[in-house]
Amino acid sequence: MGAVVSCIESIFQTIGACLMAIVNGIGAVLQAIIGAIVSLFDIIISCLTCGRGGGRRRGGGSHV
Repeated sequence: MGAVVSCIESIFQTIGACLMAIVNGIGAVLQAIIGAIVSLFDIIISCLTCGRGGGRRRGGGSHV
């Protein structure tokens, strides 16, 4: 009887791990899409403001 319970328990653990992998994959895809949209808006805003919009600064800092 203990072997059957152990087998059923491992099946549920495997199903849970599979579902978590699917959820993590969906989250990674959504994060990549949102990051791409943010980068696109950053480029558009930078073009509209001629690069004066306080985004990422290009160029070096102080060299000593």
